[in-house]
Amino acid sequence: MSSTTENGKAGGEGVRTLTALAISELVKGELRGDGKVTVSAVAPLDRADKTQVSFLGNARYTAIAADTKAGVVLVSSELADSVANVPVRIIVEKPNEAVLVLLPFLYPEAERVASIHPTAVIGRRARLGKNVVVDEYAIVGDGAELGDNVWIGSHAVVGDGVKVGAGSRLFPHVTLYSGAEVGERVLLHSGVCIGSDGFGYVQRNNAHEKIRHVGRCVIGNDVEIGANTTIDRGSVDDTVIGAGTKIDNLVQIGHNCRIGRMCLIMAQAGIAGSVRIEDGCIIAGQAGLGGHITIGKGARIAGQAGVFGDVPAGESWSGYPARPHKESLRTTGALFRLAGMLKRIEKLLDEKEKS
Repeated sequence: MSSTTENGKAGGEGVRTLTALAISELVKGELRGDGKVTVSAVAPLDRADKTQVSFLGNARYTAIAADTKAGVVLVSSELADSVANVPVRIIVEKPNEAVLVLLPFLYPEAERVASIHPTAVIGRRARLGKNVVVDEYAIVGDGAELGDNVWIGSHAVVGDGVKVGAGSRLFPHVTLYSGAEVGERVLLHSGVCIGSDGFGYVQRNNAHEKIRHVGRCVIGNDVEIGANTTIDRGSVDDTVIGAGTKIDNLVQIGHNCRIGRMCLIMAQAGIAGSVRIEDGCIIAGQAGLGGHITIGKGARIAGQAGVFGDVPAGESWSGYPARPHKESLRTTGALFRLAGMLKRIEKLLDEKEKS
């Protein structure tokens, strides 16, 4: 495989440019064109130039592909003729996935040297693994545990007794309250708050008396949580996020929720307390889930849906209040037709009054 670093030398670490031949070897694709063509970045079809690689895996973009200026295009065999004008085509079964292989080579992460910044605060009895980085003004509380290769960003707070698994990264301004437990290879983006108290009160003596929250907030392995998302700790039970689940920015998850493995939860979704979301579910943007309901395995909740009851496994629900997607479409269609019907009724009434 031929590749070039920033200083023009062949190598692996710090790669910034790749030849078409190197790309074909990396993605295990069929090279059609000049293997010596080099690219240094990935770009969409309509903005790519001759120094960039793009990809085409969906027929809806063939019109854009016909005018692309990309130097290299990863393309499926059935769409290869759509980019016959580019210098190099690399035929792969799944172009979108092939791009993922290239990204670490064209955009290598900055090297990280194990260090504790002088402004960081490390609590008593805190245990730090190998190759840990703690950046400026970060706080690691008393008795906290950081696994090997953990990276704590600037101004992040790891509360007393919190555990963070190996290979996890907290970006700047992440807050882990006491009672939080984070698995391995977890990414928590800036502003994430894990383990704050849930919204729980009892009305007594003419006041809203706070229910003390003593449960944990447990984040499984390989979870990624987007910026400014908040996940409450349990009241007496635990809040749990299953392994491999990915959560977008600005999501709220209430106390005692249990989210299964490999779920996707998108931006601005709100999930009330004690909800059960089983493995492989998709919760689309701005959906709202009422408390104490269950979303069955593999179910899909459409954007802006309002869910107030259990959703069976494998079903797609939408609308407000949410119902099976086809039923929701019929209801919406009927509502749109209602305006026309009212106009016709009003016209008939006017004619009757005049007659």
